[in-house]
Amino acid sequence: MSVKAKKHLGQHFLTDENIAKKIVEGLSFDGYSNVLEVGPGTGVLTKYLLEKNVQLYLAEIDTESIDYLRENYDQIDNETFVGDFLKTDFSYLNKEPLAIIGNFPYNISSQILFKIVDHFEQIPEMVGMLQKEVAERTAAVPRTKDYGILSVLIQAYYDVKYLFTVHENVFNPPPKVKSGVIRLIRNPKNGLEGNEILFKQIVKAGFNQRRKKLSNALKILNIPENLKTHGFMDKRAEELSIEDFISLTDVWKNSVS
Repeated sequence: MSVKAKKHLGQHFLTDENIAKKIVEGLSFDGYSNVLEVGPGTGVLTKYLLEKNVQLYLAEIDTESIDYLRENYDQIDNETFVGDFLKTDFSYLNKEPLAIIGNFPYNISSQILFKIVDHFEQIPEMVGMLQKEVAERTAAVPRTKDYGILSVLIQAYYDVKYLFTVHENVFNPPPKVKSGVIRLIRNPKNGLEGNEILFKQIVKAGFNQRRKKLSNALKILNIPENLKTHGFMDKRAEELSIEDFISLTDVWKNSVS
């Protein structure tokens, strides 16, 4: 049987075996024994993951793909499939660490990244292919046009490396944009525990009006009086590092507690 790519699922099947191998080899396979592939499709990554000494799980909602994978890979059974990645709670792992990999559907790639952040304590590593623009935003550094909400919220928990670019002609059907492969490795940054909600509020408010100084952009959050003259308030969000945002959140939290 064959699998037809479905537009509403954002499916573009990778056809280049060398690129598939490179994506899989982007994972270290160190410190965990579970790997979850998001959107396996026709198994171009799956076949190489099955060669590794790991417990593989597949997050797939396309029944045609599920039937194809079951038919073509003996190691895959009902227990391998975990349904919709965005809805999974990882309870089947009993809190064991899990690496994520995949050729992510463009229409939900940011949601996938935020889901990973929500479970950062359980997910030490990720290698994923995204729309190039999203991959670049994820890996962006301060004082650049790509640096924004996605950059800060991901890099607060993970070190991000842009691995390589993938051109349109190695997919069926070809997408209209280039793709980028990135790797996330959980970092040891401290200072966010208990402050996660406020941190996200500050980051989002700051970048939602990125042309304004933080003294104006953060007014919506009712800036504590003693913070109105803080040095960061005279800067724009894009000028602050991840550590700056964490520090600002900590001072803010202490000012209102």
